[in-house]
Amino acid sequence: MTRGARIIAVTGHFGSGKTEFCVSLAFALSKRVSERLAVADLDIENPFFRSRERQDALAAAGVRVYSDPFDGRNGSELQVISAAVRAPLEDEGCRVLLDCGGDAAGAKILNQFGKYFRPDGYQLLCVVNPYRPGSDTAEKAAAHVRSVERATGLRVTGLVANGHLIRETTAAEVLRGWEFTRSVSEQTGVPALCACCAERLAPEVAGRGFDVFPMGLYLRETYLDKRV
Repeated sequence: MTRGARIIAVTGHFGSGKTEFCVSLAFALSKRVSERLAVADLDIENPFFRSRERQDALAAAGVRVYSDPFDGRNGSELQVISAAVRAPLEDEGCRVLLDCGGDAAGAKILNQFGKYFRPDGYQLLCVVNPYRPGSDTAEKAAAHVRSVERATGLRVTGLVANGHLIRETTAAEVLRGWEFTRSVSEQTGVPALCACCAERLAPEVAGRGFDVFPMGLYLRETYLDKRV
């Protein structure tokens, strides 16, 4: 899915599940690749879910997390990014996942790192979820992909299907998400790479002619269990 790209930027419509995907991908890569790994939390646009919230677990898996100047340790939601984010981007021996903010506004942050996006050295993935109001038709989702490209000047290189209803998700939602993402692919010309699903559903949706990416609930479990 990642084609060996050194820099993998992850974007998606607000609420698409892009941060959960980014964190899950980091854990998956930590088991498969030998080079250094890093996650840069660049989400300063509506940051309800933050990859930095799992930095201790990621560090235990050998993944360094970069975020704000306090390394996410002071509990604030500062809309700033540490200059240290450039360190893994400068390190040719490090694979970097960039967790961008939702929508084109959040993806704009990639503009300041433009020099690192060589044509054959990056992937810009867009997570697609048909169960969100802003991307509930293929036309809306395709427009979102194009808006990200306009905002960043980069080409979206792959679509990641993430049709889900959180804990209520069944195989039917995963399959609908894949077919929906294929429709978006037809409209945009951007390849659909895989379908995400909870690990418990992976055996049920496997073997249907597309790649399945088992995804954890590293962030949502904490969020959903909060009491107001």
